[in-house]
Amino acid sequence: MKTTRKQTLGVCYYPEHWPQERWTDDARMMAEAGITHVRIGEFAWSRLEPDPGRTDFEWLDRAFETLHANGLNVVLGTPTATPPKWLVDSMPDMLAVGRDGKTRGFGSRRHYCFSHQGYRRECARIVTLLAKRYGRHPALAAWQTDNEYGCHDTVESYSAAALSGFRDWLGQKYQSPDALNRAWGNVFWSMEYRSFEEVELPNLAVTEVNPAHAMDFQRYSSDQVIAFNRIQTEIIREHSPEIPIAHNFMGRFVAFDHYDVSADLDIASWDAYPIGFLDRDTKDEDNKQRYLGVGDPDNQALHHDLYRACGQVRNGEADGRWWVMEQQPGPVNWAPWNPAPSPGAVRLWAWEAFAAGAEVVSYFRWRQPSFAQEQMHEALLLPDGEPNEAYSVCKQVAGELDAIGAVADPARSDVALVFDYESAWAWAIQPQGRDFDYFDLVLRFYRALRQHGVSVDVVPPSGEAVTGRKLVIVPGLFSAPGEVLEALADSDAAILLGPRTGSKNDDFRIAEGLPPGPFRKLIDMKIRRVESLPPFVDVPLAEGGRFNGWREFVMPGEGVKAVRMSKDGYAAHLTNGRIHYLAGRPDEETAKAVVGELLRQAGVEALDLHRDIRVRDNGGVRYVFNYGPDSVDVSGIAGEGEILFGETVLAPRAVLAFRRR
Repeated sequence: MKTTRKQTLGVCYYPEHWPQERWTDDARMMAEAGITHVRIGEFAWSRLEPDPGRTDFEWLDRAFETLHANGLNVVLGTPTATPPKWLVDSMPDMLAVGRDGKTRGFGSRRHYCFSHQGYRRECARIVTLLAKRYGRHPALAAWQTDNEYGCHDTVESYSAAALSGFRDWLGQKYQSPDALNRAWGNVFWSMEYRSFEEVELPNLAVTEVNPAHAMDFQRYSSDQVIAFNRIQTEIIREHSPEIPIAHNFMGRFVAFDHYDVSADLDIASWDAYPIGFLDRDTKDEDNKQRYLGVGDPDNQALHHDLYRACGQVRNGEADGRWWVMEQQPGPVNWAPWNPAPSPGAVRLWAWEAFAAGAEVVSYFRWRQPSFAQEQMHEALLLPDGEPNEAYSVCKQVAGELDAIGAVADPARSDVALVFDYESAWAWAIQPQGRDFDYFDLVLRFYRALRQHGVSVDVVPPSGEAVTGRKLVIVPGLFSAPGEVLEALADSDAAILLGPRTGSKNDDFRIAEGLPPGPFRKLIDMKIRRVESLPPFVDVPLAEGGRFNGWREFVMPGEGVKAVRMSKDGYAAHLTNGRIHYLAGRPDEETAKAVVGELLRQAGVEALDLHRDIRVRDNGGVRYVFNYGPDSVDVSGIAGEGEILFGETVLAPRAVLAFRRR
């Protein structure tokens, strides 16, 4: 049964950074701003356990009571992302080792190796202490495990612990060295192993390592994140069984399988920094300038939908839960350049998340520190404790939430876009073109859907996720999960297969019978050659638009015709009626045109939107966003709907919400 939940605001707070006499004022101001949830504790291990075995929870007890007395709910983070120096000194081999073979030292954060069994035991110990002490506290609303798994390139560790664990993992998977040699194709370059103890980690080789070796190490590394997280969730559920558990994932980060980690969580959350990510979201310098103070119109939204999908992994299709655990409130400190948000942008970001079904949007952070690494990262309060610009925005959004009775209620979309973490690993391991990027490929199709005003479900590669749709888009899917293939074959949906789909098998070999491998069951064609091209060379299409940097040379089979051709005479877009294949990486014009044609074929409503306008439906409410620098008349979209807030002449970075008739 589908559950709707009230939507609300939160903030990340570090009481250990400030004098205790200030805490009551902070809690009062949070409540006055409309904040209901406060995350604390995720970096506080050295204050919780100043010396081995000597704990100090009194300050955290008081923080709980102060927040609770002001009607605030606590989200308690486990402090395992920042082990204290005494713990590192007690077992220095717990530190991760980089690809360069150098040990990564103490002095910042995330200084541990997921594979280290001793560190896992220490994490279990501190989490147990916290869960027993606070697991049933009336203020506790949720848990957060660790913080941003994998941040600062820390999923893969090339340590002795990882080497031992990887060899054991391979032994369990393959059972014999001969089976491993066959799977990896180790006859090539005389790489055959006589035992699992001969296998090394895929770094420090003279040149490129076997891609199958690298792929299995990525799978192993992802499994270590899953196992590390599961240790904590099992302890928390034993001592705090009624309280949901979250983890805060990151933007444009794919080094582990977030669906698999989410299977042990109740809430998927992520940390949204739209301006911080702008430099990596697009190579288009005009777009960077146009959206400098608000971020890419589609990147944050894609993450909302991706983590909404992660929230559904444990909870089921109708009841997925997701939050924004950290929302940018001002300039950050870590991007190449750190501009201030444009007027209206901070409010727009919150409503984009709520429109996508977020239960909580939590600002990072409450007060800007005057010390240490993040002192240039703005917050709701200035370093002197006075309100900053985003504080008033927070109060405004809280009032709007109350006024319209906002609830998380996104309907299942008729359109699904498949996102697969193994595919991201595969095309990073063997891109075949320096700038080929799986996330970028998916974003191109997602952007096209948003440009047509479609609210889309990003989904994992599972049969259940693609069943019952009108349109399914599958770009760059590394191999072909059997259940997905069968579900697509049995459906009535229009289906678009993007470049590189089905081009390998699970052992990282070129698909049997040539790509798209098993997907030839859907459309009779073969790919005989691929080419990657430098950024200054495009492939113009005869019908308009271009392929950027990647194209495939296709041999169509029976019943397959070319809908688009390249100007140099090669098939670019093929179809057999219901199934389509796009044999290249489309530019924005091409992606929008192709997706528009398939939406019409599938009978899905599409809108004719201004370049800066995006639309999102949540239950009976439609939200319209203007990401651009100019006012836009959107009265044609609103029609005669009941306006909840906003104007039909939508100001720059403004939001319109109306109830659809």
